[in-house]
Amino acid sequence: MAKVLDTGKKSTSSLPAGWGGHWLYGKHCDNLVRRAACQEAQAFGNQLIPATMPLKKATVFLNPAACKGKAGNLFEKNAAPILHLSGLDVTVVKTDYEGQAKKLLELMENTDLIIIAGGDGTIQEVITGLLRRADEAAFSKIPIGFIPLGKTCTLSHTLFPESTSQVQHITNATLAILKGETVPLDVLQIKGEKEQPVFAVSGLRWGSYRDAGVKASKYWYLGPLKTKAAHFFSTFEEWPQKHEAALMYLGPTERPPEEEKLPRPPFPVRLFRRLRSLLFSPAAPKEVAPEDWEDLKLSTIELSIATRNRKLDLTRTEDFMDICIEADTVSKGDFVVRGSKKMRDPLMCPEGSQCIKASRCILKLPEGTEGSFGIDNEEYEAMPVEVKLLPRKLRFFCDPRMREQMLQAAVQ
Repeated sequence: MAKVLDTGKKSTSSLPAGWGGHWLYGKHCDNLVRRAACQEAQAFGNQLIPATMPLKKATVFLNPAACKGKAGNLFEKNAAPILHLSGLDVTVVKTDYEGQAKKLLELMENTDLIIIAGGDGTIQEVITGLLRRADEAAFSKIPIGFIPLGKTCTLSHTLFPESTSQVQHITNATLAILKGETVPLDVLQIKGEKEQPVFAVSGLRWGSYRDAGVKASKYWYLGPLKTKAAHFFSTFEEWPQKHEAALMYLGPTERPPEEEKLPRPPFPVRLFRRLRSLLFSPAAPKEVAPEDWEDLKLSTIELSIATRNRKLDLTRTEDFMDICIEADTVSKGDFVVRGSKKMRDPLMCPEGSQCIKASRCILKLPEGTEGSFGIDNEEYEAMPVEVKLLPRKLRFFCDPRMREQMLQAAVQ
C-alpha cells in the first residue's frame, strides 16, 4: 500500500474559493438584514388609520453622487423598500448637481417629514435651503430623517449605534424614522459680509490640518499612507504655518425651559385677552443689558468652531458652541501624527489648545487672506464671518437606543 507524504504545502486554488465563500456568506447576511428590516417596516404599514386621515407625506432628498456614485443603488436596495412598506407617501427628489438641493428646498411644498439621503454635504445643502426660506419658522419644525449614504456622515455617530455592516447601518437609520424618536440639534448660522448665510450642524474649520487633509486624495497611489504623505509634504511649505485673525465673541446663554403645548383656551377667554390688550396700554419694555463682547487676537495652526451635537447632552442648562484655537508651535512630526487623527475626528481639540465657549462670534481675517473654510466638510472661500448659534433649531430622528443612552449619561 503506497504511503502518502504530507509536504506541508497547500494548494493556492483554495484561496479564491475561500474568499468567494466569505463574499457569498456576507451577501447572504446582508439579505437577512434587509428581510428583517422590511418585516419590521411592514408592521408599521399594517397599522390601521381613520379613513379621513391622509397618509403622512415624506420628501426624500437623494444625492446619487454620494459615496463615489454608489448612493443611488444603496438607497434603492436598502432604504427605499422600508419606506414604501411603512405606509408613508414617499416622494424621492434626486439632485443632479452641487447646490441644487438648496434651490429645491425653496420650492418645496408642505410635507410631514424631510429625509436626507447622502452625506455631510447633502445635509448642509438641505438645512441651508430649509433655513433660508421666508417661512423657515414653520418649516424648521418638520422632523428630519438622515440616511447615511455618503463618504463622511458625521451625524451618524450621534443618531445611530455602531453597526457591523453598511447595510445594517442604513436599515437602522431608515427604521429610526419610522419609530419616531427625535432629538434636538443645534445649528450654526455662518454669514459673510455679502453672501447669504450658510448653515451647519457640525462646524467650521480653518487651518493647516484642513488644507492638508483635502489633498490626501492626490496621493491615492500610496494607499493607507496617503494621509500621512499629504501632511508630511505640506510641511515643506512655509513653516511654522500660522493663521492670524481677530475674534470677538459672546459667552454662553442660559437655556430656556422646553415649551409646553397647552390646549387652546375657550373663545370667551381669548376674546377677553384680546380686549384687555386693546384697552390697556402695554407695560414699558425692560431695558436690555448691553452685550458683553470679548476681543481676542489669535495666531493658530487651526481654528475650529463646532456645535455640541457630537456630544449631545439633552439636560444641559447652557447653550454654546466650542471654539478651539490650536497652538501654532507644533513640530512637524506632531503635525503629521495629529493630522492623521484629525482625518478621523476633524473637530477634535488637542491638548494645549485654547477652548472657548461662545453663543456668537465674529471672525475678522486680515485683508488679502487666502485659503478656504471647511463647513461641514464642504469647501467655502475664507472671508470675515459672523457665526451665530441657533440652539435646538432642528429635530432629527434617532435610534431609540441612542436617545436612551443620552438620557442615562445625563443622569449619571
